[in-house]
Amino acid sequence: MTVFVFLGSLLGAMSLGMPIAFALLVCGAAIMLQMGNFESQIIAQKLIDGADNYPLMAIPFFLVAGELMNAGGLSRRIVAAAMALFGHLRGGLGYVVIGTGLLLASLSGSAIADTATLAVMLVPLMREAGYNINRSCGLIAATGIIAPIIPPSVGFILFGVTANLSITKLFMAGIAPGIMMGLSLISVWWWLSRREAFKLPARKSGREVLHALRNAIWAIVLPILIIGGLRFGIFTPTEAGVIAAVYALLVSLLAYRELSIDALYIAVLNAAKTSAVIMFMVAASMVSAWLITVANVPMQVVALLRPFMETPVLLMFLTMLAVLAIGMALDFTPTILILTPVLMPVVKVSGIDPIYFGVIFIMTTAIGLITPPVGAVLNVVCGVSKISMEEAVKGVMPFLIAEIFVLFLFIAFPALVTVPASWFY
Repeated sequence: MTVFVFLGSLLGAMSLGMPIAFALLVCGAAIMLQMGNFESQIIAQKLIDGADNYPLMAIPFFLVAGELMNAGGLSRRIVAAAMALFGHLRGGLGYVVIGTGLLLASLSGSAIADTATLAVMLVPLMREAGYNINRSCGLIAATGIIAPIIPPSVGFILFGVTANLSITKLFMAGIAPGIMMGLSLISVWWWLSRREAFKLPARKSGREVLHALRNAIWAIVLPILIIGGLRFGIFTPTEAGVIAAVYALLVSLLAYRELSIDALYIAVLNAAKTSAVIMFMVAASMVSAWLITVANVPMQVVALLRPFMETPVLLMFLTMLAVLAIGMALDFTPTILILTPVLMPVVKVSGIDPIYFGVIFIMTTAIGLITPPVGAVLNVVCGVSKISMEEAVKGVMPFLIAEIFVLFLFIAFPALVTVPASWFY
């Protein structure tokens, strides 16, 4: 009965147009009423406790770092370096998208921010060079969703806090799957672009390539610094966020000298707005998560899924199909915050490695960002490139199929995730 109260109140509040955070609070209140012990002070206390979490401080710092990299010229220099290396190849701008996307993913951890950066910089170039604009936008969207998988990832921070897992281990476990997703996009792009006629720019000379790489070196050093520091235990994910923000600020002010006071104010303001939305959702989700645990909802879900627990691969396959379907209707952050406390007991009882599950779960949720009808990343691409959602869906479809194939490959062969993860641990 509690499961139906949970789902009914949550979906009912959302159907009325209520913001997700408030819908989660309504859901918590409905569960308390169903249990017969409603107490508003408990909701207020758990709301405060939900936001009072040290690892969550990493989120605003990484968001500030991402904003500063865009405003301070770091992102633009990364694109210029990739253009110098790959721009002259057949379909070279597509490889520039993927290469730049992977590097940006290791800097910001936000799919929407990375997608917007790639679209603003590369859509005009691809349109001018005669690329199929729908397919180009589809590639940009599919590349953008790698950001939540490669560290530093806001998704892994949220999942780690909600599931009480090591965020550093989640970060390290996401490196290889993120790179493999990028390789799948390269394969599909090569196949699609090999027969098309593009206006190819002239090959850059060795001097020009070295110049572009030298200009981008400060930006390229940052992911090495962050991942290396996490790998060797020099700092925590929260401290890594502080280092990333300070590094981006100093490089923008002192090395590139492109960050004005007005741009700095706008960057910090944008990061603050996004952080406030995320933190309020996290706080509200902790209320419903606590009540879900008190009402024994996870054990009810465990009982429903018990027939599949003897076959972990089948359980993972069915679970991720459900998450993928939910991700088509819900945005990235709410999906993590709502489903994590419900699914983690199932994972533990069935003997699935929680870190492995976290990687697959975040990857599945990220794929939901390029699936209609919500498709937040697709909406970003449509807004920047001025194409319709229907055109964007057609363009992204080959890349979406490739990423889903990689996802199911990881489910069928967990060692593809766990073995590389053990190297980075």
